[in-house]
Amino acid sequence: MRTKIMLDSTADIPRDWIEKLDITTIPLHLTWPNGTQEDDDSRDLSVIKDFWRRLEISEKLPTTSQPSPGEIRSLYEKAFEDGYEEILVLCISTGISGTYNTAKMVAEEFDKPIYVVDTKKASAINSLVAKRARELISEGKNAEESGKILEREIAEGRYHAVFYVSKFDFLVKGGRVSKFQGFVGNLLSINVGLYIKHESGALIPFKKVRGEKKAQTMLLNKILEEVPKGSTVDVILVHADNENGINALKKLLEDTYVIRKMTTSIMGKIISTHVGPGTAGFGLYWVK
Repeated sequence: MRTKIMLDSTADIPRDWIEKLDITTIPLHLTWPNGTQEDDDSRDLSVIKDFWRRLEISEKLPTTSQPSPGEIRSLYEKAFEDGYEEILVLCISTGISGTYNTAKMVAEEFDKPIYVVDTKKASAINSLVAKRARELISEGKNAEESGKILEREIAEGRYHAVFYVSKFDFLVKGGRVSKFQGFVGNLLSINVGLYIKHESGALIPFKKVRGEKKAQTMLLNKILEEVPKGSTVDVILVHADNENGINALKKLLEDTYVIRKMTTSIMGKIISTHVGPGTAGFGLYWVK
């Protein structure tokens, strides 16, 4: 059975994985204050670098929006027209976006199998979810069976995503982070740690420190609360214009875990808008 995997564009997937894993990406959208619109549809480094530059000099951030039902419907239809017999859709956490709800609603219009998963995650960790999905499908499981295994693994805490941001105002302006006492106000010189909870899929600030080196140690300590030292893991490092940051995290992780596979990626337009240039972090899959 031919299974198409769909992944929304917030997954920050490495460019070469799109073809390798037979992925169709579902673009989210941005609207700048002057009304200019653009799609989160590129994984080209030069395009993303230009976007980071525009973010840095813009007084006001663009707003972001999920794909419309019509856009998702067209992608489903094309997959079936191309000969795929079923679709597995992996969506950004419902704690952050409504994309899952729209994808699920449209799926119910079809009489062919479409299984939609709320990953309860965002950014590059969802690329590891997609990689795991393709492994399961290659073992002979169908879309629904694969989706249910992924949901179980997500609930068990097998997938983790942590980041530090140096421009917390991007998160507050974008409205995609829980605002609680101690994390609002003037944080211009502070690095804030963010963790996506696997129970709720909410993006939570968990600690603030001064200096990037402390921020990198902060992320390591946070992941050690969830995944014991010496565990076998897959890692995807991800950044928004902070390659030095992920290089330092790479070394810390290599000294802490048995890494089966490690890769790097860049944050796309949607995620970069909400966290800001200077962000670095990683997604980790606990192989067990």
